[in-house]
Amino acid sequence: MMEKILIVDDEKDTRDFMARALSGQYEVVTAADAELAMRQLESDASIRLMLSDIRMPGEDGLTLMKAAKAAHPNLAVVLLTAFGSIDQAVAAMKDGADDFLTKPVDLDQLELRVEKALKAHRLEAEVNDLKAQLDEKYGLGNIVGSSLAMQRVFRMVRQAAPTDATVLLEGPSGTGKELVARAIHNLSPRAKGPFVAVELAAISPTLLEAELFGHEKGAFTGAVARRVGRFEAANHGTLFLDEISEMPLEIQVKLLRVLQEREFQRLGSNDPVKTDIRIVAATNRDLAAYVRAGKFREDLYYRLNVIDLHLPALKDRAGDIPLLVGRFLKEFGGKTVSPEAMKLLEAYPWPGNVRELRNAVEKMCVLSPTGEIGEEDVPDEMKRGGARTLSTAGTLEETEKEKILAVLEECGGNRTKAAERLGISRRTIYRKLEEYGL
Repeated sequence: MMEKILIVDDEKDTRDFMARALSGQYEVVTAADAELAMRQLESDASIRLMLSDIRMPGEDGLTLMKAAKAAHPNLAVVLLTAFGSIDQAVAAMKDGADDFLTKPVDLDQLELRVEKALKAHRLEAEVNDLKAQLDEKYGLGNIVGSSLAMQRVFRMVRQAAPTDATVLLEGPSGTGKELVARAIHNLSPRAKGPFVAVELAAISPTLLEAELFGHEKGAFTGAVARRVGRFEAANHGTLFLDEISEMPLEIQVKLLRVLQEREFQRLGSNDPVKTDIRIVAATNRDLAAYVRAGKFREDLYYRLNVIDLHLPALKDRAGDIPLLVGRFLKEFGGKTVSPEAMKLLEAYPWPGNVRELRNAVEKMCVLSPTGEIGEEDVPDEMKRGGARTLSTAGTLEETEKEKILAVLEECGGNRTKAAERLGISRRTIYRKLEEYGL
Protein backbone atom coordinates (compact mmCIF):
# COMPACT_ATOMS: atom_id res chain seq x y z
CA MET A 1 0.00 0.00 0.00
CA MET A 2 1.42 3.37 -1.09
CA GLU A 3 1.95 6.12 1.46
CA LYS A 4 -0.21 9.19 1.06
CA ILE A 5 1.14 12.73 0.55
CA LEU A 6 -0.69 16.05 0.71
CA ILE A 7 0.62 18.85 -1.57
CA VAL A 8 -0.42 22.38 -0.59
CA ASP A 9 0.24 25.27 -2.99
CA ASP A 10 -1.90 28.12 -4.29
CA GLU A 11 -0.36 27.77 -7.76
CA LYS A 12 -2.21 25.04 -9.67
CA ASP A 13 0.60 24.42 -12.13
CA THR A 14 3.06 23.83 -9.29
CA ARG A 15 0.63 21.50 -7.49
CA ASP A 16 0.00 19.47 -10.61
CA PHE A 17 3.68 19.35 -11.51
CA MET A 18 4.67 17.89 -8.11
CA ALA A 19 1.65 15.58 -8.02
CA ARG A 20 2.63 14.06 -11.38
CA ALA A 21 6.25 13.67 -10.28
CA LEU A 22 5.34 11.82 -7.07
CA SER A 23 2.23 9.90 -8.11
CA GLY A 24 4.19 6.86 -9.27
CA GLN A 25 5.62 6.24 -5.80
CA TYR A 26 2.95 7.72 -3.55
CA GLU A 27 -0.78 8.33 -3.37
CA VAL A 28 -1.09 12.11 -3.81
CA VAL A 29 -3.87 14.51 -2.77
CA THR A 30 -3.73 18.30 -3.17
CA ALA A 31 -5.08 21.48 -1.58
CA ALA A 32 -4.97 25.12 -2.76
CA ASP A 33 -4.72 26.75 0.67
CA ALA A 34 -4.24 26.13 4.39
CA GLU A 35 -7.95 25.83 5.19
CA LEU A 36 -8.51 23.12 2.59
CA ALA A 37 -5.32 21.39 3.73
CA MET A 38 -6.53 21.19 7.36
CA ARG A 39 -9.85 19.75 6.16
CA GLN A 40 -7.96 17.07 4.24
CA LEU A 41 -5.87 16.21 7.30
CA GLU A 42 -8.91 16.06 9.58
CA SER A 43 -10.81 13.77 7.22
CA ASP A 44 -7.93 11.45 6.28
CA ALA A 45 -5.68 10.04 9.02
CA SER A 46 -3.64 8.07 6.46
CA ILE A 47 -1.75 11.15 5.18
CA ARG A 48 1.90 10.66 6.13
CA LEU A 49 3.55 13.80 4.72
CA MET A 50 2.55 17.35 3.85
CA LEU A 51 4.48 19.24 1.20
CA SER A 52 3.53 22.93 1.57
CA ASP A 53 4.56 26.26 0.13
CA ILE A 54 5.47 28.83 2.78
CA ARG A 55 3.97 31.86 1.01
CA MET A 56 0.26 31.48 0.27
CA PRO A 57 -2.77 33.82 0.43
CA GLY A 58 -4.54 33.63 3.78
CA GLU A 59 -2.71 31.51 6.34
CA ASP A 60 0.90 30.93 5.31
CA GLY A 61 2.73 27.62 5.29
CA LEU A 62 4.38 28.18 8.67
CA THR A 63 1.05 28.72 10.42
CA LEU A 64 -0.36 25.68 8.61
CA MET A 65 2.62 23.57 9.65
CA LYS A 66 2.21 24.43 13.34
CA ALA A 67 -1.54 23.71 13.27
CA ALA A 68 -1.01 20.45 11.36
CA LYS A 69 1.77 19.27 13.70
CA ALA A 70 -0.30 20.13 16.77
CA ALA A 71 -3.21 18.05 15.49
CA HIS A 72 -1.08 15.28 13.93
CA PRO A 73 2.29 14.97 15.72
CA ASN A 74 3.44 12.08 13.50
CA LEU A 75 2.93 14.04 10.27
CA ALA A 76 6.12 14.72 8.27
CA VAL A 77 6.32 18.24 6.81
CA VAL A 78 8.51 19.49 3.95
CA LEU A 79 8.27 23.21 3.15
CA LEU A 80 8.73 24.95 -0.20
CA THR A 81 10.38 28.35 -0.26
CA ALA A 82 11.76 30.89 -2.71
CA PHE A 83 15.56 31.14 -2.81
CA GLY A 84 15.53 34.45 -0.94
CA SER A 85 13.58 32.98 2.02
CA ILE A 86 15.93 30.15 2.98
CA ASP A 87 16.58 31.68 6.41
CA GLN A 88 12.85 31.55 7.07
CA ALA A 89 12.77 27.87 6.08
CA VAL A 90 15.72 27.03 8.33
CA ALA A 91 13.97 28.76 11.23
CA ALA A 92 10.84 26.74 10.40
CA MET A 93 12.81 23.52 10.83
CA LYS A 94 13.51 24.54 14.43
CA ASP A 95 9.74 24.83 14.86
CA GLY A 96 9.09 21.30 13.62
CA ALA A 97 9.53 21.15 9.83
CA ASP A 98 11.40 18.06 8.68
CA ASP A 99 13.03 19.61 5.61
CA PHE A 100 12.66 22.31 2.97
CA LEU A 101 13.04 22.73 -0.80
CA THR A 102 13.70 25.85 -2.81
CA LYS A 103 11.68 26.88 -5.84
CA PRO A 104 11.85 26.19 -8.70
CA VAL A 105 11.62 22.56 -7.56
CA ASP A 106 14.21 20.10 -8.80
CA LEU A 107 12.52 16.72 -9.39
CA ASP A 108 15.45 14.64 -8.11
CA GLN A 109 15.65 16.74 -4.95
CA LEU A 110 11.87 16.55 -4.52
CA GLU A 111 11.85 12.75 -4.54
CA LEU A 112 14.96 12.56 -2.35
CA ARG A 113 13.71 14.97 0.35
CA VAL A 114 10.23 13.43 0.49
CA GLU A 115 11.62 9.91 0.88
CA LYS A 116 14.15 11.10 3.48
CA ALA A 117 11.43 12.75 5.61
CA LEU A 118 9.14 9.71 5.37
CA LYS A 119 11.98 7.34 6.23
CA ALA A 120 12.84 9.35 9.34
CA HIS A 121 9.22 9.21 10.48
CA ARG A 122 8.99 5.48 9.77
CA LEU A 123 12.07 4.92 11.91
CA GLU A 124 10.65 7.08 14.70
CA ALA A 125 7.37 5.15 14.57
CA GLU A 126 9.27 1.84 14.77
CA VAL A 127 11.28 3.08 17.76
CA ASN A 128 8.12 4.26 19.53
CA ASP A 129 6.42 0.95 18.79
CA LEU A 130 9.40 -0.97 20.11
CA LYS A 131 9.50 1.20 23.22
CA ALA A 132 5.78 0.55 23.78
CA GLN A 133 6.39 -3.19 23.40
CA LEU A 134 9.27 -3.06 25.87
CA ASP A 135 7.19 -1.04 28.32
CA GLU A 136 4.42 -3.61 27.94
CA LYS A 137 6.79 -6.51 28.41
CA TYR A 138 9.14 -5.15 31.05
CA GLY A 139 7.58 -2.02 32.49
CA LEU A 140 4.82 -1.63 35.07
CA GLY A 141 2.27 -2.17 32.28
CA ASN A 142 3.08 -5.89 32.44
CA ILE A 143 2.45 -6.12 36.19
CA VAL A 144 -1.28 -6.43 36.69
CA GLY A 145 -3.12 -5.50 39.87
CA SER A 146 -5.62 -3.05 41.29
CA SER A 147 -5.52 -4.33 44.88
CA LEU A 148 -4.19 -2.10 47.64
CA ALA A 149 -1.21 -4.43 48.06
CA MET A 150 -0.22 -4.09 44.40
CA GLN A 151 -0.84 -0.35 44.34
CA ARG A 152 1.68 -0.12 47.17
CA VAL A 153 4.15 -2.13 45.05
CA PHE A 154 3.63 0.19 42.05
CA ARG A 155 4.11 3.25 44.24
CA MET A 156 7.35 1.94 45.75
CA VAL A 157 8.71 0.92 42.32
CA ARG A 158 8.09 4.43 40.98
CA GLN A 159 9.78 5.95 44.03
CA ALA A 160 12.76 3.59 44.05
CA ALA A 161 13.45 3.35 40.31
CA PRO A 162 14.93 6.86 39.74
CA THR A 163 17.42 6.36 42.59
CA ASP A 164 20.49 4.12 42.72
CA ALA A 165 19.47 2.51 46.01
CA THR A 166 19.83 -1.26 46.42
CA VAL A 167 16.46 -3.01 46.47
CA LEU A 168 15.50 -6.25 48.22
CA LEU A 169 12.43 -7.96 46.78
CA GLU A 170 10.76 -10.42 49.15
CA GLY A 171 7.81 -12.67 48.41
CA PRO A 172 6.75 -16.24 47.62
CA SER A 173 7.83 -17.98 44.43
CA GLY A 174 5.78 -17.07 41.38
CA THR A 175 4.85 -13.55 42.49
CA GLY A 176 6.79 -11.83 39.71
CA LYS A 177 9.96 -10.65 41.42
CA GLU A 178 12.00 -10.62 38.20
CA LEU A 179 9.25 -8.62 36.44
CA VAL A 180 9.43 -6.03 39.21
CA ALA A 181 13.24 -5.99 39.03
CA ARG A 182 13.07 -5.35 35.27
CA ALA A 183 10.50 -2.60 35.82
CA ILE A 184 12.81 -0.91 38.34
CA HIS A 185 15.65 -1.10 35.81
CA ASN A 186 13.58 0.15 32.87
CA LEU A 187 12.18 3.07 34.84
CA SER A 188 15.62 4.09 36.07
CA PRO A 189 18.40 6.27 34.58
CA ARG A 190 20.21 2.97 33.89
CA ALA A 191 17.52 1.80 31.44
CA LYS A 192 19.91 2.05 28.46
CA GLY A 193 22.43 -0.15 30.26
CA PRO A 194 22.29 -3.94 30.60
CA PHE A 195 19.93 -5.88 32.86
CA VAL A 196 21.71 -9.07 33.97
CA ALA A 197 19.77 -11.71 35.92
CA VAL A 198 21.47 -14.43 37.96
CA GLU A 199 19.53 -17.31 39.50
CA LEU A 200 21.93 -18.15 42.31
CA ALA A 201 20.28 -21.46 43.27
CA ALA A 202 20.83 -22.79 39.74
CA ILE A 203 24.64 -22.36 39.86
CA SER A 204 26.91 -24.82 41.59
CA PRO A 205 28.63 -23.24 44.65
CA THR A 206 32.02 -24.29 43.23
CA LEU A 207 31.36 -22.33 40.03
CA LEU A 208 29.51 -19.37 41.50
CA GLU A 209 32.54 -17.14 42.22
CA ALA A 210 33.83 -17.46 38.64
CA GLU A 211 30.31 -16.96 37.27
CA LEU A 212 29.82 -13.74 39.22
CA PHE A 213 33.29 -12.20 39.08
CA GLY A 214 34.82 -13.82 36.01
CA HIS A 215 38.21 -15.48 35.78
CA GLU A 216 41.61 -15.17 34.14
CA LYS A 217 43.10 -17.72 31.79
CA GLY A 218 44.61 -20.56 33.84
CA ALA A 219 42.80 -19.60 37.05
CA PHE A 220 41.67 -23.22 37.38
CA THR A 221 41.55 -26.40 35.34
CA GLY A 222 39.50 -25.72 32.24
CA ALA A 223 39.94 -21.94 32.33
CA VAL A 224 41.40 -21.74 28.82
CA ALA A 225 40.65 -18.04 28.37
CA ARG A 226 39.69 -14.97 30.33
CA ARG A 227 35.95 -14.82 31.00
CA VAL A 228 33.88 -11.78 31.97
CA GLY A 229 31.60 -12.40 34.96
CA ARG A 230 28.09 -11.17 35.60
CA PHE A 231 29.24 -8.15 37.62
CA GLU A 232 31.38 -6.96 34.73
CA ALA A 233 28.64 -7.71 32.18
CA ALA A 234 26.18 -5.57 34.18
CA ASN A 235 28.45 -2.51 34.26
CA HIS A 236 26.42 0.74 33.98
CA GLY A 237 23.25 -1.31 34.38
CA THR A 238 21.42 -3.47 36.91
CA LEU A 239 22.41 -6.84 38.35
CA PHE A 240 19.46 -8.93 39.56
CA LEU A 241 20.49 -11.55 42.14
CA ASP A 242 17.59 -13.98 42.45
CA GLU A 243 17.32 -16.32 45.44
CA ILE A 244 19.98 -14.37 47.32
CA SER A 245 19.43 -16.54 50.41
CA GLU A 246 21.18 -19.41 48.57
CA MET A 247 24.46 -17.51 48.22
CA PRO A 248 27.27 -19.29 50.18
CA LEU A 249 28.76 -17.35 53.10
CA GLU A 250 32.21 -17.13 51.47
CA ILE A 251 30.67 -15.45 48.38
CA GLN A 252 28.60 -13.17 50.61
CA VAL A 253 31.86 -11.67 51.91
CA LYS A 254 32.95 -10.86 48.36
CA LEU A 255 29.55 -9.36 47.48
CA LEU A 256 29.73 -7.15 50.56
CA ARG A 257 33.12 -5.87 49.40
CA VAL A 258 31.72 -5.05 45.95
CA LEU A 259 28.88 -3.09 47.53
CA GLN A 260 31.30 -1.21 49.79
CA GLU A 261 34.24 -0.63 47.45
CA ARG A 262 32.52 -0.76 44.03
CA GLU A 263 35.29 -3.02 42.77
CA PHE A 264 36.12 -6.74 42.59
CA GLN A 265 38.84 -9.10 41.37
CA ARG A 266 38.53 -11.76 38.71
CA LEU A 267 39.39 -15.25 39.88
CA GLY A 268 43.13 -15.72 39.36
CA SER A 269 43.93 -11.99 39.38
CA ASN A 270 44.96 -9.44 41.99
CA ASP A 271 44.02 -6.46 39.82
CA PRO A 272 40.84 -4.64 40.92
CA VAL A 273 38.06 -4.13 38.38
CA LYS A 274 35.86 -1.08 38.93
CA THR A 275 32.14 -1.57 38.55
CA ASP A 276 29.18 0.79 38.30
CA ILE A 277 26.10 -1.31 38.91
CA ARG A 278 22.85 -1.25 40.80
CA ILE A 279 21.94 -4.37 42.77
CA VAL A 280 18.39 -5.68 43.00
CA ALA A 281 18.21 -8.87 45.08
CA ALA A 282 15.26 -11.20 45.58
CA THR A 283 14.33 -13.99 47.94
CA ASN A 284 11.38 -16.22 48.72
CA ARG A 285 12.78 -16.90 52.19
CA ASP A 286 12.62 -14.98 55.47
CA LEU A 287 16.06 -13.43 55.10
CA ALA A 288 15.96 -11.91 58.60
CA ALA A 289 15.43 -15.42 59.98
CA TYR A 290 18.42 -16.61 57.94
CA VAL A 291 20.50 -13.87 59.60
CA ARG A 292 19.39 -15.01 63.06
CA ALA A 293 20.27 -18.60 62.16
CA GLY A 294 23.74 -17.59 60.99
CA LYS A 295 23.03 -18.56 57.37
CA PHE A 296 23.27 -15.01 56.05
CA ARG A 297 25.61 -12.19 57.01
CA GLU A 298 23.93 -9.45 58.98
CA ASP A 299 26.08 -6.68 57.49
CA LEU A 300 25.25 -7.84 53.96
CA TYR A 301 21.56 -8.07 54.84
CA TYR A 302 21.49 -4.41 55.84
CA ARG A 303 23.47 -3.44 52.73
CA LEU A 304 20.91 -5.15 50.53
CA ASN A 305 17.85 -4.08 52.50
CA VAL A 306 18.06 -0.35 51.71
CA ILE A 307 14.62 -0.49 50.08
CA ASP A 308 12.55 -3.51 51.12
CA LEU A 309 9.70 -4.30 48.75
CA HIS A 310 7.36 -7.18 49.61
CA LEU A 311 5.36 -8.84 46.82
CA PRO A 312 2.10 -10.33 48.11
CA ALA A 313 0.98 -13.90 47.47
CA LEU A 314 -1.89 -14.23 45.02
CA LYS A 315 -4.23 -15.52 47.75
CA ASP A 316 -3.73 -12.17 49.50
CA ARG A 317 -4.83 -10.25 46.39
CA ALA A 318 -7.61 -12.51 45.10
CA GLY A 319 -9.44 -9.48 43.72
CA ASP A 320 -6.71 -9.23 41.06
CA ILE A 321 -7.41 -12.73 39.69
CA PRO A 322 -10.01 -11.60 37.07
CA LEU A 323 -7.55 -8.93 35.81
CA LEU A 324 -4.73 -11.46 35.56
CA VAL A 325 -6.96 -14.03 33.86
CA GLY A 326 -8.00 -11.38 31.33
CA ARG A 327 -4.35 -10.58 30.59
CA PHE A 328 -3.44 -14.24 30.11
CA LEU A 329 -6.51 -14.96 27.96
CA LYS A 330 -5.40 -12.18 25.62
CA GLU A 331 -1.92 -13.68 25.52
CA PHE A 332 -3.09 -17.23 24.79
CA GLY A 333 -5.76 -16.78 22.18
CA GLY A 334 -8.55 -14.44 23.23
CA LYS A 335 -11.03 -16.87 24.81
CA THR A 336 -13.45 -15.84 27.56
CA VAL A 337 -14.20 -17.37 30.97
CA SER A 338 -17.70 -18.10 32.26
CA PRO A 339 -18.74 -16.54 35.61
CA GLU A 340 -18.91 -20.03 37.18
CA ALA A 341 -15.37 -20.87 36.07
CA MET A 342 -14.08 -17.52 37.31
CA LYS A 343 -15.57 -18.16 40.77
CA LEU A 344 -13.66 -21.43 40.96
CA LEU A 345 -10.43 -19.71 39.97
CA GLU A 346 -10.97 -16.98 42.57
CA ALA A 347 -11.64 -19.58 45.30
CA TYR A 348 -8.47 -21.58 44.65
CA PRO A 349 -5.51 -20.64 46.94
CA TRP A 350 -2.88 -20.65 44.15
CA PRO A 351 0.15 -21.94 46.06
CA GLY A 352 2.25 -21.31 42.93
CA ASN A 353 0.93 -17.72 42.74
CA VAL A 354 0.78 -15.79 39.44
CA ARG A 355 3.05 -18.26 37.66
CA GLU A 356 0.66 -21.12 38.46
CA LEU A 357 -2.36 -19.06 37.36
CA ARG A 358 -0.71 -18.22 34.04
CA ASN A 359 0.09 -21.88 33.36
CA ALA A 360 -3.45 -22.91 34.29
CA VAL A 361 -5.02 -20.35 31.94
CA GLU A 362 -2.76 -21.48 29.11
CA LYS A 363 -3.76 -25.13 29.63
CA MET A 364 -7.46 -24.29 29.82
CA CYS A 365 -7.19 -22.30 26.59
CA VAL A 366 -5.66 -25.33 24.89
CA LEU A 367 -8.10 -27.89 26.30
CA SER A 368 -11.38 -25.96 26.07
CA PRO A 369 -13.26 -27.05 22.92
CA THR A 370 -15.17 -23.75 22.63
CA GLY A 371 -14.43 -20.05 22.74
CA GLU A 372 -15.48 -19.89 26.40
CA ILE A 373 -13.72 -21.63 29.27
CA GLY A 374 -16.47 -23.18 31.35
CA GLU A 375 -16.70 -24.78 34.76
CA GLU A 376 -16.03 -28.18 33.18
CA ASP A 377 -12.69 -26.91 31.79
CA VAL A 378 -11.30 -25.95 35.21
CA PRO A 379 -8.92 -28.68 36.47
CA ASP A 380 -10.40 -30.90 39.21
CA GLU A 381 -7.84 -29.93 41.85
CA MET A 382 -8.81 -26.29 41.45
CA LYS A 383 -12.47 -27.16 41.76
CA ARG A 384 -11.68 -28.89 45.03
CA GLY A 385 -9.59 -25.93 46.14
CA GLY A 386 -6.79 -28.24 47.22
CA ALA A 387 -3.09 -28.03 46.45
CA ARG A 388 -2.18 -29.30 43.03
CA THR A 389 -0.26 -32.58 43.09
CA LEU A 390 2.53 -33.43 40.71
CA SER A 391 0.68 -36.49 39.40
CA THR A 392 -2.42 -34.44 38.57
CA ALA A 393 -0.29 -31.80 36.89
CA GLY A 394 1.44 -34.45 34.85
CA THR A 395 -1.88 -35.94 33.78
CA LEU A 396 -3.15 -32.51 32.74
CA GLU A 397 -0.02 -31.86 30.69
CA GLU A 398 -0.29 -35.25 28.97
CA THR A 399 -3.95 -34.60 28.11
CA GLU A 400 -3.01 -31.21 26.69
CA LYS A 401 -0.22 -32.73 24.60
CA GLU A 402 -2.46 -35.52 23.27
CA LYS A 403 -5.16 -33.06 22.25
CA ILE A 404 -2.75 -30.73 20.43
CA LEU A 405 -1.11 -33.61 18.55
CA ALA A 406 -4.50 -35.12 17.62
CA VAL A 407 -5.79 -31.83 16.20
CA LEU A 408 -2.50 -31.30 14.35
CA GLU A 409 -2.88 -34.72 12.73
CA GLU A 410 -6.48 -33.91 11.74
CA CYS A 411 -5.21 -30.67 10.13
CA GLY A 412 -2.49 -32.48 8.20
CA GLY A 413 0.25 -30.86 10.26
CA ASN A 414 -0.94 -27.31 9.46
CA ARG A 415 -0.16 -25.42 12.66
CA THR A 416 -2.18 -22.35 11.73
CA LYS A 417 -5.32 -24.40 11.15
CA ALA A 418 -4.69 -26.42 14.31
CA ALA A 419 -4.32 -23.23 16.37
CA GLU A 420 -7.59 -21.88 14.95
CA ARG A 421 -9.43 -25.12 15.72
CA LEU A 422 -8.03 -25.22 19.25
CA GLY A 423 -8.87 -21.55 19.78
CA ILE A 424 -5.32 -20.60 20.71
CA SER A 425 -2.70 -18.38 19.09
CA ARG A 426 -0.07 -19.69 16.65
CA ARG A 427 2.59 -18.48 19.08
CA THR A 428 1.17 -20.73 21.81
CA ILE A 429 1.06 -23.84 19.60
CA TYR A 430 4.63 -23.24 18.38
CA ARG A 431 5.84 -22.89 21.97
CA LYS A 432 4.00 -26.03 23.02
CA LEU A 433 5.53 -28.04 20.18
CA GLU A 434 8.97 -26.79 21.23
CA GLU A 435 8.24 -28.00 24.79
CA TYR A 436 7.32 -31.42 23.40
CA GLY A 437 10.56 -31.50 21.39
CA LEU A 438 8.73 -31.52 18.05
